[in-house]
Amino acid sequence: MTSRTAPGDAAPATPARVVVAVTGVGAIIGQGIVKSLRQCRYPARIVGIDRNADSPGPHRCDAFEQKPDAPESSQAYLDYWARIVRTHGIQLILPGLEVDMGFFDRHRAFFADLGVALALNTPDLIAQTGNKWDFGLALGKFGYPVIPSARPASWAEAIERLGPPPLLLKPLQGNGSRGIHLLEDEADFVYWQRKAGSDWMLQRIVGSAHEEFTVGVFGLGGGRRLRPLIFRRRLSTAGNTLVAEVVSAHPVIESATDRLCQYFQPLGPTNFQFRVEDETAFLLEINPRFSSSNSLRTAFGFNEAEMAIELHLLGREPAEPRIRPGKGWRYYEDFVLHAGHPL
Repeated sequence: MTSRTAPGDAAPATPARVVVAVTGVGAIIGQGIVKSLRQCRYPARIVGIDRNADSPGPHRCDAFEQKPDAPESSQAYLDYWARIVRTHGIQLILPGLEVDMGFFDRHRAFFADLGVALALNTPDLIAQTGNKWDFGLALGKFGYPVIPSARPASWAEAIERLGPPPLLLKPLQGNGSRGIHLLEDEADFVYWQRKAGSDWMLQRIVGSAHEEFTVGVFGLGGGRRLRPLIFRRRLSTAGNTLVAEVVSAHPVIESATDRLCQYFQPLGPTNFQFRVEDETAFLLEINPRFSSSNSLRTAFGFNEAEMAIELHLLGREPAEPRIRPGKGWRYYEDFVLHAGHPL
């Protein structure tokens, strides 16, 4: 991340065009970032990055670079990044995958030496949110309400500690709904805990699907942030936001978001997910990065890609977003390339 402009220093001049790399353009988050960049006030040349070239994502970018068949821990992978940064003159990288966020976080100094800015959250927040069990302990440590959780040795112990089923089994790592399973009885528990190995936990189901919220926050560091965008949401079977409705005011969510931001001090795009039960906003997770609903936020006036250009590349504090009320849906559509179309 580039440093912000110090008081008294002149802010960098606005470039005629910015060259931005977006990773994961074959998936929903990366494609949402590309869509948001196309609606940005700063003209952008977009370099798409993905391991798979066979998707609509590369065709929505100005250039595409396929990731090499090399381990991300290898020198060959670092050489790949050095080459494409220099070839395209990339100024800013926006990670669209959690695995990419982790890679860039581990190699901040390498990319700083290349002179390219990274839209990354703070190292502390990235580290704290990497393990669901440990993150729950961190929440409890500062007194925030924690979803009742356990790592029981038996189904009987699970019910004793968490109450009657259904319960949720979650992997300790990962995001969204991947690897999460509903447990109705002991047979479910035995099957899924065996499949999950040792890295799992159980949680009580809190709230209802109607009281689930995703909150977009753009952190400025030191506990400061821009005005958040609160969506009441309904999930798809894949665990992504399917329907999102802007919530203009929700004192419980607003208070929880403010408290969490003061404590965790996010920087840049950050996503808080809540369920409300009995006037308590239980935190499901914090995603310290762009989330799958980023393009929906852009549609309602909260363009995180544009804000990231301003903060991470130009060293400017973004203006408060002008959030519009409304409701958005996700749906499938066709993307067709006819024979003979230039690829």
